[in-house]
Amino acid sequence: MSSLLLPLLLLILPAAIRSQPTAAPAPPQPQQQCPLNFTALRPYLSPPLPSDDSARCLFAVQSVRLLLALHLAATGSFVIRPNSSCLATLRAALPFPLDSPSACGLSALDSLLASPGCANVSTLAQFDAAVPPSSRADMNASCDRDLTAVPDCTTCTTSLSKAAAAYLLDAGAGAGAGTNNVTGCVQYPFIYAGAAASERGADDPATAFCLYLLKVNPKSHSGGVPGWVYGVVSGCVALVLLAAAAVGCWCFLRRRRRRAAAAALAKAAADSRSKRSMAMESISASTTLVQFTYDEIKAATEGFAREKIIGRGGFGNVYKGVLPDGAEVAVKRFKNCSAAGDAAFAHEVEVVASVRHVNLVAIRGYCIATTEREGHQRMIVCDLMHNGSLHDHLFGAGECQMVWPVRQRIAIGMARGLAYLHRGAQPAIIHRDIKASNILLDDDFEAMVADFGLAKFAPEGMTHVSTRVAGTLGYVAPEYALYGQLTEKSDVYSFGVVLLELLSGKRAFISLGEGQNFVLSEWAWSLVRRGKTVDVIQEGMVEPGPTEIMEKYVLVAALCTHPQLHARPTMDQVVKILEADSASGPLIIPERPLPVVANLAEIERSASSSGSGQLFSPSGFRSFTHINEDGALESPKEE
Repeated sequence: MSSLLLPLLLLILPAAIRSQPTAAPAPPQPQQQCPLNFTALRPYLSPPLPSDDSARCLFAVQSVRLLLALHLAATGSFVIRPNSSCLATLRAALPFPLDSPSACGLSALDSLLASPGCANVSTLAQFDAAVPPSSRADMNASCDRDLTAVPDCTTCTTSLSKAAAAYLLDAGAGAGAGTNNVTGCVQYPFIYAGAAASERGADDPATAFCLYLLKVNPKSHSGGVPGWVYGVVSGCVALVLLAAAAVGCWCFLRRRRRRAAAAALAKAAADSRSKRSMAMESISASTTLVQFTYDEIKAATEGFAREKIIGRGGFGNVYKGVLPDGAEVAVKRFKNCSAAGDAAFAHEVEVVASVRHVNLVAIRGYCIATTEREGHQRMIVCDLMHNGSLHDHLFGAGECQMVWPVRQRIAIGMARGLAYLHRGAQPAIIHRDIKASNILLDDDFEAMVADFGLAKFAPEGMTHVSTRVAGTLGYVAPEYALYGQLTEKSDVYSFGVVLLELLSGKRAFISLGEGQNFVLSEWAWSLVRRGKTVDVIQEGMVEPGPTEIMEKYVLVAALCTHPQLHARPTMDQVVKILEADSASGPLIIPERPLPVVANLAEIERSASSSGSGQLFSPSGFRSFTHINEDGALESPKEE
């Protein structure tokens, strides 16, 4: 009865209040001090500090998550009391100037922290009720440990990502509920882990680095010990190490003289065994994945039957399998395994195991075996994606029938996964082989970036990595294909090509014979340049979206596939533009230079159109500096 009367009272009371004599308006409530404990940030504020705006924004957002975890541990609440001012306190606590709050996603921080919470969950008790018991038990078991080691950290964060997915599904949160970069639904498990799952607490150095990527400078925990003590200890340790090294060198040289003949004969075989052993040991040391036996994988795939093959590539075949517990998996079986192949296998396993994101394929385990008949066997076991790859839906049998909302979800999922690799992973990862067949789709058509066999870790502070060219024709960025210069913008170019395939239903590259080729990015740019942007969209699409939104996606793809890498946006910028509900204003796309393979007719036509014989646009190249509050790219104003 009380539950029925409450809504009625809420409707009657305002009318009753209006019927009373008008009272003087209540004075405005003064802003209260932010209850977050900003002193907890001091250990993380010692040099070196982030130097660019993107890194500073990430540091600020992660700092808020750490403070919210401490607040949750103290009060049991994910939110703070209303009318509290935290944004100004945060900016004052940071020892560096923070970019505009809108660019960092912090402009509405005060109102956000005082809101009812994501999916109306604001207390620890409500969170416990919303998260499935199995997910909560997995979080508590995985994160209640020392998270210093990479495998332990990976196990913890993987359980949190799975809990976030289950929480979003069970709580019925909207699509935007998990996108907030401070307290969204996706972040609640990480805040919970620091506050409740870990006995060490969120401010434990290992926990803070694993969950929030915040490092403690060892000098900040010196405990007031005089510097000369460290000098004496360091000197003694150096002397001991020097003496040990001298003795070790003497012993090594003596032993080498005695066994010179035998060592020369066994060197080749030993090197091969050493490389294989090191590659395999590196997997065991850096991951906590399940190591399947060869018999288990063979039984799951019915003896690697031909009808179980669901994919083929230069590495080998992919088989569909069923584990004894009924779980359906995809088994990637490497061929021509050797010492060099073991290194590549170990690299892919370590890369996939080190990342954690809902839009990146998750790995269950691996198999290392040697049999008399089959020889060396190396396999990776992942969850099976029942909807196959994006390539299957676009270019499989029959015409693609995906509706616009599904294509939009796939585009945003791809962008989020790549943005995490470039900015969320530590160190950053360049995928190098983004193409439609490497975008897998789960039961809900959520995009999952897969196949990290060619991935490269990006060294911090380097503008590019010079490496041999690898990838698939039609998806490789020009500067990478011509000069071997690999950057994150190389992945942006490949993403743009896949996005054009998703929008148009056309292949990235088609050889027409007699030296003629169809290049999707050039075809799309020719339509955009003539003002026919909407003609890029696949003709006859089932349930198309709003024209201005579809045109925005085409323009983003054209910008990502710009031949000049500095004209391309970052994946973080792409995510913000694609997630914006509106068209976000006009996107300014710089004119493209002539392609390297331009023929004489194209050169003459470009020269005549410019009026002065120039081959490039008169305005020249204009780089992009930031994204405005609506999610649109803005170029610098001309002086």
